[in-house]
Amino acid sequence: MMKTWRLKTPIKERHLEKLKVGNKILLSGVIFTARDSAHKLLKKQIEEGKKTPFDLKGSVIYYAGPTPPKPGYLIGSIGPTTSYRMDKYAPFFYSLGVKATIGKGSRSEEVMLALKKYKAVYLSAVGGIAALLAKHVKKAEIIAYQELGTEAIRKLWVEDFPCIVANDIYGNDLYKRVKEF
Repeated sequence: MMKTWRLKTPIKERHLEKLKVGNKILLSGVIFTARDSAHKLLKKQIEEGKKTPFDLKGSVIYYAGPTPPKPGYLIGSIGPTTSYRMDKYAPFFYSLGVKATIGKGSRSEEVMLALKKYKAVYLSAVGGIAALLAKHVKKAEIIAYQELGTEAIRKLWVEDFPCIVANDIYGNDLYKRVKEF
């Protein structure tokens, strides 16, 4: 049986050294949502030498765009989006200190190499439980690119947000293991 680890943000490299693919994670602290459009704008902003809307060092980026909240709710359903769409941006952000990304689906070889090189992890969240994942969000605010609507960058305060280590800092790949099974 795999161990469940509690992980708090911001993440330090030493926190990732003990994690292995298949480990269950309960993530608490601040994470940031960003999908395709936000990644493109954020990368451009950095390349132009402009300040980022959040500190990338030790950060966690969740590939998600929440639905509008129902009346009386903090946030709508917030399931992970398919991660391969961010693969062209991920190595760049890992090189700047992002220590974890959360999404669904396998990653490219380039991303796998970047995870190992920059000692970061890829966490998988279960896509079919988006409404339940929203219950782990304790506070949320848009911090950049409001014009993108659901794809705006949001700062989320999460508590015991459930994930699984899909790719660890050692180059192991849970998706590959499952395919071989």
